[in-house]
Amino acid sequence: MMEDNSSWSSVMVTGPSQVSFLQRTLERLSTTQCLKLGPDESVPVAVVAVQRYLSERTEGQQGQLDSYSYDVTVTDGVWRAKCFLHHSLNHLVHKNTLRTGSDVSITQCSFVYNERRLGHGYICIEQLRCAAERSAVLPRISAVGPLPMLVKHGMERSSVLQSDVPLQLSRKHYLSLWNNDDPEGDIWTSGTPSSETVLDVSKITLLSSLESSFRISWKPLPLLVKIIHKSRLRYYGKFGLKIDYPYQAYFEVADQSGTMSLVLWNELCPEFYQRLNVGTVLYLQNYSLKQSYSNRSRPQMDHHRMKNFNSVEICLNPRNPASVITVVSPKNVTPQWGLPEVSYQFTTRSELEKLANNSACDIIGLVTFVGRVERVKSKGNKAPEKYWTYRWVHAVDGTSNHPFILELFSSSQAEIFSHICPMTYLVCTQMRVCRVEGSLPYLTSSCETEMFITGYHKGQPYVSDPRVKGFIQWTKTLKDNIILQKTAVGGHYNYPHAPQLFTQSTADTSDQAPLVSVADLKRELETLQYREHKKLAIQGQITAVEYTKSPKTSESRGTEEKEVAPDPHSHPATAEQTVVDSLASDESSTHRSKRRIQMNEAAQTSLNRGSTPPKRRFGHRTKTGEDQEETLFALEEVQPEEQSPSQDSLSWVSSSWWKQRREVSEHLRRAGLHQDSISRRFTFDEKNELLQWSNPQPTRWTPEQTADTIPPALCPGFFQLTILGINKQMAVDAAFFPIVRSDDPRAVGLPLDPHDNTMLSCLSSGFLFPLSDSANQTEAAPPEPEVLVTANELEDTHVVCVLDLCHLGGEEVEILINKVYKLTDVSLH
Repeated sequence: MMEDNSSWSSVMVTGPSQVSFLQRTLERLSTTQCLKLGPDESVPVAVVAVQRYLSERTEGQQGQLDSYSYDVTVTDGVWRAKCFLHHSLNHLVHKNTLRTGSDVSITQCSFVYNERRLGHGYICIEQLRCAAERSAVLPRISAVGPLPMLVKHGMERSSVLQSDVPLQLSRKHYLSLWNNDDPEGDIWTSGTPSSETVLDVSKITLLSSLESSFRISWKPLPLLVKIIHKSRLRYYGKFGLKIDYPYQAYFEVADQSGTMSLVLWNELCPEFYQRLNVGTVLYLQNYSLKQSYSNRSRPQMDHHRMKNFNSVEICLNPRNPASVITVVSPKNVTPQWGLPEVSYQFTTRSELEKLANNSACDIIGLVTFVGRVERVKSKGNKAPEKYWTYRWVHAVDGTSNHPFILELFSSSQAEIFSHICPMTYLVCTQMRVCRVEGSLPYLTSSCETEMFITGYHKGQPYVSDPRVKGFIQWTKTLKDNIILQKTAVGGHYNYPHAPQLFTQSTADTSDQAPLVSVADLKRELETLQYREHKKLAIQGQITAVEYTKSPKTSESRGTEEKEVAPDPHSHPATAEQTVVDSLASDESSTHRSKRRIQMNEAAQTSLNRGSTPPKRRFGHRTKTGEDQEETLFALEEVQPEEQSPSQDSLSWVSSSWWKQRREVSEHLRRAGLHQDSISRRFTFDEKNELLQWSNPQPTRWTPEQTADTIPPALCPGFFQLTILGINKQMAVDAAFFPIVRSDDPRAVGLPLDPHDNTMLSCLSSGFLFPLSDSANQTEAAPPEPEVLVTANELEDTHVVCVLDLCHLGGEEVEILINKVYKLTDVSLH
């Protein structure tokens, strides 16, 4: 297609008069196929939307493209421009380096015409630089919506360019940025009034008659049913599938004769999914029947005491036949229709201990802890890959000293899921009991789980349940200031706790963390995506340990997060200086057992990489004789004149590490304790900031998306370990953040068996004994330096280390010790 050299314009008749970088840049694109901008030409623009959808794939592109594409909307404060992100830049979204609310500098772009459609084209961003600082553009903008959208002259009438749909025309809708389960975009209808149409219910059929009607030619009579369960959305899009809206949602419906599954298909999901809720009455026409799909989860409905018709299911399709769905207004529902009441099975925390594994229950509780939202890749999922989003929550109901421990996966209720916070009343339905040896029972959500928080309870059928009324009466006896002292938000959290024995099954069917090589661990770290969590185990030896006191204050770096580490201006000395006497002494085991840890009063040890530039922390080195040795130690070289006195570090180094480190081909150094790893006390004043911090980066920027950072967390101290792989070829650093307070959310359900506070017993148990009862984080006693005195028991000890990995965004990757096993605690099956 020949390029049109005419001018650019806005969808508005009259454009703004200010000088616009975007407008000037796009005008230049009229005369060149690819525009490269130098540092003096490129001006920062703010990212106000990052939107994801399934990629287009042609015959020659199989295996070459990512599964998903991204449209990025940017603004210079005068105009907006929706651009296509070149696939080579997708990794910036995967790592949350390119994110809403930040500035980018576009250094290369082009304009792409659609060769099969007249009047459609878009800007493609091919190269850019991401700024780590706070946006310089957004503080000047009060709202994004009123800003005009740049559209090339002649394309003003394109509805696609002005709508909330992808720039790639083969896709009709966006997906949620971090999972496939949540509705995303303007196509999803909600809040539409119920029908006031007078219904003819004299010729309806009952669910009990549908099973006998299956497989025979018949004209279906209308159904009058009530929804008693609702599942989350299922997106089944894949490459080559010629369906515009590949969605499916299950409902369980009931009438006076029993219950049956109902399936909402394809484009009916955007139109009806958010309008169909538990308790809604439906009048259905032109539906079809098909044999039930057996390999799916179903809600447990014994408490309804109704007959379940499981052989067939009702299908509502947009065509062939086009189903007619009428949502009946509640005021038009009459008792004569005989529709059953919605029934619940609320369970108190004290009753949870009696429930069998995998049984279902509903709960209500007062939230005291909300973990950060994390992601996990769906098992066995081929392209396009799929991630689940989930978070851990604690809630109390006054019937037990223990809270409900809840593992909540996204339930297609994004607004509720992202606003769960302490001090709210939380209702979760159809939760499943999980029992694991060595941990308190916890509840995990199912496909049929729904969640409701304060502000969303009105009109729900459960409000009249006696258990709910009893809970509300109990909350009236509470005092907010007392409960607030027991709340927490975010930080690293892992449940259930690791078992006492590490079991490796030859069948590889165990739920135990998989045992991998350090080389595999490196690959996992490199491919980890934003907020993705993985638990892996490696075997080897712990060759170095450093204890670091966290600073009481830290400076904000805008939207960039800081690691909890000593003063970065205080350069570390080599670890060998800390134990110089030991390294010069006899290496016999008798002498090694007498070595004691010495306080490094002159400098911090090299185990703390707080001042190492980010690109160096994940060192890549090849073993090539002298060159390898010089490269290896170049990362650890410290100029004596740059050292500054500090008493914030204690360290221990194995006697053999001095020699072994010379032979290590690679040392993975993404260690340290990040601010995001530490939970914060909840306050109402900081509610919005804490929610923003614990939730993933939003798809769209709004003025409410504050640039203010929450105060740094107070941490009594942490240990940093160097683990040498069993073959002594690679090493990795990991942080150990022991539990020291009884009010730490991680302490809930932890086996608190007494131990002697040796280094190995602390690494094995995860806590210092006894736990402090202090509710004030500043008063919590730090890990005693004497713990390190016993680190010599790690010398030449073969261990299995379970690691928790989580990508925190940008260059920050959390690597934390979950548990360390001695070989005597390992079992092979």
